[in-house]
Amino acid sequence: MTSWGPPGNYSSRPPGQHPVPPPGVIPAQPGSTPGGVPTQPGHPTAVPGQAAAPRPPGVGQPVGPVPSPTPPHAGAATPPSAGRSPNRWVGVLALVLAGVLMVVAGLQTWQLLSLSGRLAEVNDQLAELRRDQAYGGERLDALEERAGELERITGEAFNPETVAAAVLPSVFMVVAGDFTGTAFAIGPAAPDGGTHLLTNFHVIAQVWERGDDQVGLERTNQRYRATIVDVSPENDLAWLHTTTSFRGLTASEEEVRAGQPIIAVGAPHGLTDTVTTGVISSPSQRLEDGSGPWIQFDAAVNPGNSGGPVVNGAQEVVGIATAKREEAEGLGFAVPIEVACRLFRIC
Repeated sequence: MTSWGPPGNYSSRPPGQHPVPPPGVIPAQPGSTPGGVPTQPGHPTAVPGQAAAPRPPGVGQPVGPVPSPTPPHAGAATPPSAGRSPNRWVGVLALVLAGVLMVVAGLQTWQLLSLSGRLAEVNDQLAELRRDQAYGGERLDALEERAGELERITGEAFNPETVAAAVLPSVFMVVAGDFTGTAFAIGPAAPDGGTHLLTNFHVIAQVWERGDDQVGLERTNQRYRATIVDVSPENDLAWLHTTTSFRGLTASEEEVRAGQPIIAVGAPHGLTDTVTTGVISSPSQRLEDGSGPWIQFDAAVNPGNSGGPVVNGAQEVVGIATAKREEAEGLGFAVPIEVACRLFRIC
């Protein structure tokens, strides 16, 4: 293939390239006439061998080489249409997300601060409640201690009926030869399962002095046999034992006080289950003969009360009724219970 040019002027070109016309030659275009002269509407067409009619400047085809048209896809890239930039939408979305995250973080911070404040308030309330409980416990302990002290001062809330009901099942009439008196169960059970009892020596003296050691016990028409285990004439005390089991009374370990309420239980003149009430007149009294010290009390006692228990409001034995002044009323005397417990060791 050859390029356009004057006759006899040919040059070779690489395959696929368009011919480059020589200066002054217009390449053939679609709609042109033979000879390469383009046709334009409204303009005369040049005929080969004829001179072209002159045209006013600026009308018709340009003179000189015409640049080849550039394909639409060649050259610089066409800028993207306005309003469709993906980078712009990414920035807007990032700003929106950042705002949402700030709102969420602020809400969570507010919630944490609110919860912390409520937790501190609850802790303060719990601490105050603990202080109130501790203070209330101290006051309760003080009140209980005061109540106990008042009970001791008033004779352990003395109730003769309650005391008598607890004591009577442990008290018996003693029949020893020609004499009668009173005995009572004391302390824990004996090693053989039987019961220890206390009474006055002068109640069982007749039997003991004739060499016998057996006496009888009576209560509510029931009779039991008892053995004289040991005696203390100087303290007017005797220790008895029976194989039958009875509940033993408890010996008081508290100091006896003047004015303390008591009951005396016995069988005066053979009248079993007799109860009289009174108070301690003197916790330590000696008689004209030098005997004693005795517990002086004002509860009524008579022959047959000897050996019976004198009991305080706590249902504890404080003494053993022993004697009375015959020419006076309300002058009874008892051996302190600690003397018997120390001698016989059965309390």
